[in-house]
Amino acid sequence: MTDHVYKIVELVGSSPTSIEDAIQNAIARASSSVDNIRWFEVTDTRGHVDNGQISHYQVTIKVGFTVKG
Repeated sequence: MTDHVYKIVELVGSSPTSIEDAIQNAIARASSSVDNIRWFEVTDTRGHVDNGQISHYQVTIKVGFTVKG
């Protein structure tokens, strides 16, 4: 088995629809510029309330990707 080394970046994703969409939006956007994303961890969840209704979800995630070489 090969030893893997990972780098971790912190991202904030948002969505008016759901927490899951906020996570997916952050990972999809990061995937366009970061190769070899392997895992994520949700570290914080927040939202915006407008007139007593949830209007926006926001999540902070740590994303791990393998370092080349």
